Order: sequence, then C-alpha cells, then structure tokens
Amino acid sequence: MTQAPAPMPAEDPTRAARARLDRLWSRGRAFLGTDLAVLGGAMTWVSERHLVAAISNGGAFGVIASGSMGPEQLDAEIQGTRALTGRPFGVNLITLHPRLDELIDVCADHRVGHVVLAGGLPSSASIRRIKERGAKVVCFAPAASIARKLVKSGADAIMIEGMEAGGHIGPVSTSVLAQEVLPVVSDVPVFVAGGIGRGEAILSYLEMGAAGVQLGTRFVCATESVAHPRYKQAFINAAARDAVPSVQIDPRFPVIPVRALTNEGTRRFQAFQAEVIERFNRGEVSQKEAQLEIEHFWAGALRRAVIEGDVENGSLMAGQSVGMVTREQPAAEILRELVEQALRALEARSGAFGKPERRDVIPGAAE
Repeated sequence: MTQAPAPMPAEDPTRAARARLDRLWSRGRAFLGTDLAVLGGAMTWVSERHLVAAISNGGAFGVIASGSMGPEQLDAEIQGTRALTGRPFGVNLITLHPRLDELIDVCADHRVGHVVLAGGLPSSASIRRIKERGAKVVCFAPAASIARKLVKSGADAIMIEGMEAGGHIGPVSTSVLAQEVLPVVSDVPVFVAGGIGRGEAILSYLEMGAAGVQLGTRFVCATESVAHPRYKQAFINAAARDAVPSVQIDPRFPVIPVRALTNEGTRRFQAFQAEVIERFNRGEVSQKEAQLEIEHFWAGALRRAVIEGDVENGSLMAGQSVGMVTREQPAAEILRELVEQALRALEARSGAFGKPERRDVIPGAAE
C-alpha cells in the first residue's frame, strides 16, 4: 500500500509577511540603498547630523535639511553626519536658494548619493547639474502632470506630499495625491509623504504602488533629535487637530500656508496681518512693503521654537500625524515599531484569507 505523502508544513506567517513587505518596497530600498524604504523628512533645525545619522543607522534614509545654510555650513554638516554614520543619507536643497549651484557642488565634493530638491519647482539646469556630478535627484511634485514633467527633465524619483504634512503645504490630501499620481507615474520610484504615522499606512501606500514613504513629524521626538525639550513636549501633548494651516485674512496679501501647532504666535500672526493691512488701507505703506512685513513675521520663529524652546511665540511646524507622537524614543525604535505594525497588518490579513468565508444568515431563513 502506497503511503500518502506527508502534508507540507504551513508557511511561517511572520516570515511570509516579511517577504511580502520586502517585495513591496524593494524598488525603494534599491533606489536608496537601505534596508527600509523610509526617508526622514527634512525639517529645518531638526534634521541635522545627529537625527539624520540615527535614522540612517536605524536602516532608513536620513536627509539633511540645508534650509538657509551657506556652502560652508553645509560642508560642515555633511562631514559631521559622515562622522556618525557609514550608511546612505541625502541632502535636501531649497530650489530658490541664491547659492543653489554652490550647494550642489558641495554635495558633489562629498559624493552625496541623493539630493532632494524642495521649496519650488526645480529647473532642468539644476537637475542636470546634480546628475552630471553623480547624484540621484528626488523632486517634489504636487500633481501628476508636474510629476511627468519632472521625470522628463531627468528626476530619478518623485516625492508626493499631501496637505497633512507639517511646514509648507499644498491644497491636496496625501490620499488623493496618491490616487492621482501612483497609477500614472511608473518610470521612476514614487515616494509618499504627509500625515503618515503608522506602519499600516505605510503598507497601504506600498500596496498602491509607492516605492516607499517619507516621515518627518514622527522623528521630531527621537532621542537623537536636538529639538528643545519644550518643543518635544508640545508634540507629545498635541492631538492631530492641533496642527492647523496658517490663516490668510486678505487675498490681496497671499500667505503660503504652513501647518503648525496653534500657539500665541499663530494668534498674533492673524492680528499682525490685520494691523499691516490696515496701515496699507490708510496709505502708510505700499502693497509690496506690507507683503514683505507679513512674509517676514515668522523670520527666526522656527529656530526660536526648536532650539531655544520658545513654544509660545515660535513656530511649531508639525504634521497631523503629531497625534501619534506619544513619547520620546530612539529613531531606531520608531522605525522598528513602524515595520512591526506593517508586518502585523500583513499577518492578520494572511490569517483572514486562510479562514472560510463568513455567510450572514437572514433571521428566519431556511438553512
């Protein structure tokens, strides 16, 4: 009598989930050269060498926020980061910076592998200059049409960031941008950012076709972050609804919306706009002078909050995922939590697929 073959052992659900996750973000991992296809959002004054290195050492991809740095400052920051990590990291450059070409050359001198261009649509010349010096270029795109244009200009990857993000924001939510861009831009990796605070959300965007994600707000309270303890505590205490866009009170004086935690500073900004506009209406200042006064109101406000701890009058830029920031913890631990959340979601889904389909029985109906 022929013995029936022994049944195949069931696949380990944890191993299967990890293999599935690895497949989902394999393109992003390959592009970044990392274990995890997660970029640290570039936050001025926060994303400096210590946090950037910690994110990279945790298996993800740290990004230096160059902000208004000059070439000498950026040179020192890259060197400082290299002293703390041997893993890949990138540099975020502001496209409107008056010395952008020099900053690009500093990145090239240090063989920085990835440059992220933000703060406006980059020129083809800037993209070309970066690529000619051996780095890959990541560009922000607020719409599918612009994403396609940037790819034609030579962008190696696209970042789409929804209005849930902290700092300067656009008018479209992350989920809508993802639905608009991911199905039609496939030539290059596309990363998703804005309001992402848990692994389940990361998984959902990967399954929609994203190569990876970017998170900023979740890392503000990393142990390695140099943000002032009062700044971190404000994040820990905040709920999602506390992070709101700045208010524009007169369309003649446009304000680029910035998402931040409400405080005395945000309330004073509205009063200040009203005061300046009233002076304009009385003919005391020109429209250009009034606009400049409004734009300069927040000058130095972010540094006052992040570095000096003035959480009442400074700018507390935060995304809506701030409600998921509950404590200070190492960057590597934050990354592990995100991965574990994604894996648990995959395992749960796998378990559900293995169960027989449930039938709803109508009361009184014959079996």
